[in-house]
Amino acid sequence: MVGYSYQDQPMATRTATIEYLTTTKIGEKGQLTVPKEFREDLGLETGAPFAVLRLGDGLILLPEQQRFNQLCEQMTAALAGAALTPKAILATLPQARERVFERRYGKPNSPRNSPRRASSRRGK
Repeated sequence: MVGYSYQDQPMATRTATIEYLTTTKIGEKGQLTVPKEFREDLGLETGAPFAVLRLGDGLILLPEQQRFNQLCEQMTAALAGAALTPKAILATLPQARERVFERRYGKPNSPRNSPRRASSRRGK
C-alpha cells in the first residue's frame, strides 16, 4: 500500500510490524539522523514532521502523515459503522457550536454571563 507524504511524495505504508533498523546518535542540538535508505523507503524529505511518542523508557517516532492517515481511516470506519453521512454530520454543527459556547461562556442570562455589579465603594 502506498500513501502520500506531506509534500505529495509517495510514502510506503506497512502492516503493523516491529523491526530493528539501526542505531543512531543524538547530535549536539538534540537532532537524530535517520539513515538515507530508511528516509527514501518511507518517502521522507528534509523538514518532514514527526510525532514523538513516549512508551515507557522508549520513544516512538511516527511520521505525521502516517498518523494523520491512521486517524482518517479510524474516523472513516467509525462514521461508516454509525451510518453517518457528511450531510448529517454538518447538520449537527450549529448545536455543537452552541454547546461549546455555553461550556466556555455560560448560558445566556446566567450568573457567569451577567454584567458585574459596580463597586459599592463610592467616593473613595
